Amino acid sequence: MGGLLAALLDRAGHEVAVTARGEHLAAIRAEGLVLDGGYGTHVARVTAAETLAEAPELAILATKAQDAETALRANAHVLGGGVPLLVVQNGLGGIRVAREVLPDAALLGGLALFATSYLSPGRITVTAALPIVIGAADGTPPDVLDRVAGILREALPVEVVDDLEGAQWTKLLVNHVNALPAITGLSVQQTVADPRLRRVLAASLRETVRLANALGIRFATLQGFPAWALPWLGRGPLALTALMPRVLARRMGDVPNPGSTLQSLRRGQLTEIDFLNGAVVRTAREHGREAPINAALVDLVHEVERTGVFLTPEQVAARVPG
Repeated sequence: MGGLLAALLDRAGHEVAVTARGEHLAAIRAEGLVLDGGYGTHVARVTAAETLAEAPELAILATKAQDAETALRANAHVLGGGVPLLVVQNGLGGIRVAREVLPDAALLGGLALFATSYLSPGRITVTAALPIVIGAADGTPPDVLDRVAGILREALPVEVVDDLEGAQWTKLLVNHVNALPAITGLSVQQTVADPRLRRVLAASLRETVRLANALGIRFATLQGFPAWALPWLGRGPLALTALMPRVLARRMGDVPNPGSTLQSLRRGQLTEIDFLNGAVVRTAREHGREAPINAALVDLVHEVERTGVFLTPEQVAARVPG
């Protein structure tokens, strides 16, 4: 996500500085950020270092959720003093972490509807050229949101939402497609096409919607899923809930989409599953509830992280409670 935003902002004429590490940093310094796919081709010759050298006009945090606190603390010396910070991450909790590290920052949340593949250092392939959704966190003035939206609109389509929390919960539902590809090694499309895996995915979605309904969460309309319809995914049969992943897979087209969690595994990195399905488990427990289906999926992703061995659909169906 960060590589795409950096490349598009560079193409729009902005001066862009990025932080990176290891092979990714070396590749960007040597050959630039190479973008291809749905948003066209571009080589962004950006300033790249392990930390920012000076305060930017706008900072974008687009690390994996588990790396956010470390990245923010490493750059806190230039991010104080009112620099707007756009947190673009999957899952829940990104704004909370940013506020803990930078209590005086003007915070905004971003949800990437576009899909990208990052399978080699310095190269970003866009598999779905869709907008970014942004909203202001509590306490952030409306003019800051307007200014950030204006900057981003020079680079890609932007949708602004009034209810950031509702949008985050809707995006969390969309991100449920990530766990099973990480567990099985299959693409999102293959996962949804398998009846056993589709049933597990639908059950995890229904469990999440039931939790949100119980907590009074108001979903936002996102990616064509109307806010009024999403609560019903927790009230009807699994066949109704399964319509959501079917629609998502169909929109992805024929190019296999591995999902961001499987991409992390293929790069030898830990995943952000604790901030996706794990966020459902954590939220449930904070309110005296349980989310056993999501908990089982989190455990299986961590098992694959440890062992490097994918599970078959039969094994998944047997190990996730029905």
